[in-house]
Amino acid sequence: QVQLVESGGGLVQAGGSLRLSCAASGSISYIRDMGWYRQAPGKQRDLVAIVTEGGRTNYADSVKGRFTISRDNAKNTVYLQMHSLKPDDTAVYYCNAHIVINFPTIEIIWGQGTQVTVSS
Repeated sequence: QVQLVESGGGLVQAGGSLRLSCAASGSISYIRDMGWYRQAPGKQRDLVAIVTEGGRTNYADSVKGRFTISRDNAKNTVYLQMHSLKPDDTAVYYCNAHIVINFPTIEIIWGQGTQVTVSS
């Protein structure tokens, strides 16, 4: 069974930084896109950032210049470095991965979520 385990959330003051990690484990052939989404109370889950298997990245406009997504393919891990955090960044952050378990089937796996709270 493949699972994603997130870590690194917490409480931080506005202007501070946090680094989220998400490690995939289980029977994995390889991982294609990996990304981070977030969901604030009463709102839909939105894309924050995504990184392809080849390392191309894409960001939500609201986090461009402040957040950096990266991945370590050898460790099946994706990171989200967050700087200059704002109260509006407060949300549950979810890791997402498109994983090839049995080629050519791709399974979309979600992590359990980690809370990020930014105080003003």
